[in-house]
Amino acid sequence: MTDGSAQRLVQRYQSVRERTEQLAAPLSDEDQQVQSMPACSPTKWHRAHTTWFFETFLLAPRGVPAFDPRFGSIFNSYYNTLGTPFARAARGLLTRPTAREIGAYRRSVDGRMIEALLSLSPPELAEVLPLVELGLAHEEQHQELLLTDILHAFAQNPLAPVYRSLAARADTRPDGATPSSARQALEFHRYDGGLVECGGRGECFAFDNEQPRHRVYLEPFALASRLVTWAELSAFVTEQGYRTPSLWLADGWDFVRSEGLCAPLYSRLEGGEWRVFSLRGERTPSPDEPVAHLSYYEADAVARFLGARLPSESEWEHVAARASVEGHFLEAGELHPLPAPRSSGPSPAQLFGDVWEWTASAYQPYPGYRPGVGALGEYNGKFMSGQQVLRGGSCFTPAGHVSASYRNFWQPGTRFQMAGARLARDARL
Repeated sequence: MTDGSAQRLVQRYQSVRERTEQLAAPLSDEDQQVQSMPACSPTKWHRAHTTWFFETFLLAPRGVPAFDPRFGSIFNSYYNTLGTPFARAARGLLTRPTAREIGAYRRSVDGRMIEALLSLSPPELAEVLPLVELGLAHEEQHQELLLTDILHAFAQNPLAPVYRSLAARADTRPDGATPSSARQALEFHRYDGGLVECGGRGECFAFDNEQPRHRVYLEPFALASRLVTWAELSAFVTEQGYRTPSLWLADGWDFVRSEGLCAPLYSRLEGGEWRVFSLRGERTPSPDEPVAHLSYYEADAVARFLGARLPSESEWEHVAARASVEGHFLEAGELHPLPAPRSSGPSPAQLFGDVWEWTASAYQPYPGYRPGVGALGEYNGKFMSGQQVLRGGSCFTPAGHVSASYRNFWQPGTRFQMAGARLARDARL
């Protein structure tokens, strides 16, 4: 580590921690308390849990006393090695500590973290760096969850609360929609496949589920030039896609019938026009805007309707590894997806940002994967069952958080995440 490394790490730490508070700032204490379903968590719990992570895994081993020893049982998410976590579905019942007290908790831990980092020698700092990076990446995950969770909560309110109003742009209609430019045709880029390498390269931070790097054989395939849009979703709905069992996986058809689905989450057709509830309030999406809040089942059915399929995660990564990690992320401030660029060039557009892209791959360990020892070994590995992999990030994802090898995962019926679809096809000679 060079001189100034500790200062740079502290600046990075402060930047990530401050962004969480900025995301929570538009919310009242009552907003921060609400838990709209078991899969979501209150905003103040996200703020506290990410603080507990640093306190537990970085400060406690150095002998720093806990801010409040009682917090360990209520802000532990799923680390059973550290004790029995408070029931996830009951987090909304934790009216105490208050949002203001959690603010004090965050400030206290931040002060101790900064003091600890600045006191480390270069060798000590090098040793602790991977754990700090994990904590920051973990907090960035919860920043996205904070937004998806409060969106779900606000969507239950008949008053349709607005999380954050943005100044109208010159190209924005009064209802919040962005007029469509020339529609970008859906095209497919062909790839020869063959024996390819996938997984984290070890050049920068990566989660353990991205390791180890390994080889995968791919048949020739083609990947769509852009994401599936509302125009294509409209065709699916008009042609009774939600009522056509041949388009659906068996579990998906059961899901559609049991939930009575007829549109993506937060959306409805009104007078032939789509209306979507978002963090900016209710709006009309452009026909060229990527459709969001699809479950894996819906993404798979739409792909089949369009004469295609979802890509495997290896196919997606093989293409994305050749592209720059650039796209429409959280920092853009739009808080909803945007249409693809007018010209995507030789590579597919929107590989990163806008919406997470469901893949056809089940979330499983890579060959040779071994979870870490101790409590942090519970971070990813124990969830490798009953989940599907998503790739690419979304407009709720902090820039710099994702990479070509990053693996997100959710259960196939998940709809409240900012997830959409990209098409793929076989391309055998």
